[in-house]
Amino acid sequence: MLRARAFRQTNGKIVKIQVHPTHPWLVTADDSDHVSVWNWEHRQVIYELKAGGVDERRLVGAKLEKLAEGESDYKAKTTESIRGGSVKQVKFYDDDVRYWQLWRNRSAAAESPSAVNHLTSAFTSPAPSTKGRHFLVICCENKAIFLDLVTMRGRDVPKQELDNKSLLCMEFLSRSSGGDGPLVAFGSTDGVIRVLSMITWKLARRYTGGHKGSIYCLMNFMASSGEALLVSGGSDGLLVLWSADHGTDSRELVPKLSLKAHDGGVVAVELSRVSGSAPQLITIGADKTLAIWDTMTFKELRRIKPVPKLACHSVASWCHPRAPNLDILTCVKDSHIWSIEHPTYSALTRPLCELSSLVPPQVLATHRKLRVYCMVAHPLQPHLVATGTNVGIIVSEFDPRAIPSAAPLPALAGSRENSAVYILGRELKLLNFQLSNTANPSLGNNSALSESGLSKGDPGEQLTVKQTKKQIVAPVPHDSYSILSVSSSGKYVAVVWPDVLYFSIYKVSDWTIVDSGSARLLAWDTCRDRFAILESVLPQRMPIIPKGGSSRKAKEAAAAAAQAAAAASAASSASVQVRILLDDGTSNILMRSVGGRTEPVIGLHGGALLGIGYRTSRRISPVAATAISTIQSMPLSGFGNSNVSSFSSYDDGFSSQKSTDSAPLNYQLYSWENFEPVGGMLPQPEWTAWDQTVEYCAFAYQQYMVISSLRPQYRYLGDVAISHATGAVWHRRQLFVSTPTTIE
Repeated sequence: MLRARAFRQTNGKIVKIQVHPTHPWLVTADDSDHVSVWNWEHRQVIYELKAGGVDERRLVGAKLEKLAEGESDYKAKTTESIRGGSVKQVKFYDDDVRYWQLWRNRSAAAESPSAVNHLTSAFTSPAPSTKGRHFLVICCENKAIFLDLVTMRGRDVPKQELDNKSLLCMEFLSRSSGGDGPLVAFGSTDGVIRVLSMITWKLARRYTGGHKGSIYCLMNFMASSGEALLVSGGSDGLLVLWSADHGTDSRELVPKLSLKAHDGGVVAVELSRVSGSAPQLITIGADKTLAIWDTMTFKELRRIKPVPKLACHSVASWCHPRAPNLDILTCVKDSHIWSIEHPTYSALTRPLCELSSLVPPQVLATHRKLRVYCMVAHPLQPHLVATGTNVGIIVSEFDPRAIPSAAPLPALAGSRENSAVYILGRELKLLNFQLSNTANPSLGNNSALSESGLSKGDPGEQLTVKQTKKQIVAPVPHDSYSILSVSSSGKYVAVVWPDVLYFSIYKVSDWTIVDSGSARLLAWDTCRDRFAILESVLPQRMPIIPKGGSSRKAKEAAAAAAQAAAAASAASSASVQVRILLDDGTSNILMRSVGGRTEPVIGLHGGALLGIGYRTSRRISPVAATAISTIQSMPLSGFGNSNVSSFSSYDDGFSSQKSTDSAPLNYQLYSWENFEPVGGMLPQPEWTAWDQTVEYCAFAYQQYMVISSLRPQYRYLGDVAISHATGAVWHRRQLFVSTPTTIE
């Protein structure tokens, strides 16, 4: 269900991992206590630090800073020269982290019906506290390192400032009284939580009397009453609840509640948002169990052993719109990410992803087996999951191929019945559904939309869906990955199997096949029932030439190899053919080859115009470079922006972002009527969406979308900064865009 998004090979085992909510940054620590910050979008290491021992570069930097400030008698014994010891936790902290943490806690608490009186007021952003600085915070046994990633200046707080007790975990407190500024809580070996002020860099308060041993994990959350709480888990197996509302000046705080959670210790705690109810806590323990707790009564709701005989080390609450049945991700020391189904489905644990398949094979060749040591789900983009392994860091994303292919059929005028066709296994199926508003039966509700997306008329208006599945007696020739699309009239459905280079056209009235053949790509015209296909020839496998064989065998093998190469060349130079479906259901060829270009075709986009993408060489000629710079400077072009990337073609192993310097002008629009080029060459979009009135079109690129108009002639209207969009649909001059996690 997940596919590779980015991979970084490392020498050591990655044992700690954390992701930034708004920047593409990952911070990791390995088993040798080396900490690094990696930009997974641009594949760049931003910062590296030897946190466990003494980092000579930081010592030199600190010395130069002191000398620059005029201190000539610089003492060598600074906090930078203290050995950090083993790295226990790594985190980012800035205004973005603080805002989204508070937003998550508040929105989770507001789900509860009992929260209506406390949390219905508009959410206000917390006051800026870090003044544009981006902190990387490293919790080591002997000290805490606060490094500003903007100025690269650091502040080390030794354990001597925190009662000389070893530091094991940390958490940032969301609420603080004005004078102390941002507060960070540290769990220690003596069972006391010590809170440090990031303004005075002194101990602000202690939480005592909760644990009888070491504290392993800390997390803050908000109760449905609106109270800020801190929860801690320790080696004594207790889960202890503390008040994190610091209105009082009390320096010693005692626990609100303590309960036995796990034998052998609580390893990690996570907050889970529950629709229509109070949030829940998920804990994992050394006893190999995972427990779920209600935050109103603090009673245990569920307890399971996700993977028999193996203890979990990481847990993440997961909510993905494409997988509503899954609500928890967890990892043990094997090569999988495990998912736990919601109790309303099966409550079973199943492997979500085998990570060995996402790693380049040459990396695994040097290791016997892949092992996962830590995992984190992205807080704002649940389709992204990062794992730390013994071979490196794997960033994986939800794979659209994991869900059955489906396409909507046009609804009849005035009918409330909607239909969608989809493929499951080797069968074509039909799903009929009706939408009805129980409060307002009128179909067209034109009441204004509020900011939240609900109509201002009645916020409690319930939309009910009545659906029925209908069996179609239409066998499907292949059960590999397929793409479904519907013709403009809705009379025909096309199925393409790109992996086996085959397509079939079904007639909707009786589900008979009216056309089929070899093709890798297919695109429909939005005005008539005609389509373009990229004809493909299956390349033959290269035969292995036997060693020490006779010269006759070698000649035969060489001839077969030449034949295979010719077949592969034929496949790459396959032409784009246009066919039309007539009223009697027959298919006729309109044009055998569209476009006189010699480059191989890599993309086919339907619509009011036929778009063809060509594979051009990676190097850009001076002429093309001039053309790109001209396009960037043109006020009505919009296809240039120095930091945007274009379509990544099929030959990329990992979909990587490219700058405009490597975004070639490789996309040409053609007329469906005379097959002549329309306009100049453009960078190829990932996909296109044309409205039904054939007036507007949207071209999607990795970091933005371009909106263009067709009448009276083709022209650029503007672009929108929606990145990684997966699809769009036009409706009455409005464009609805889907991304992996939102609908815009």
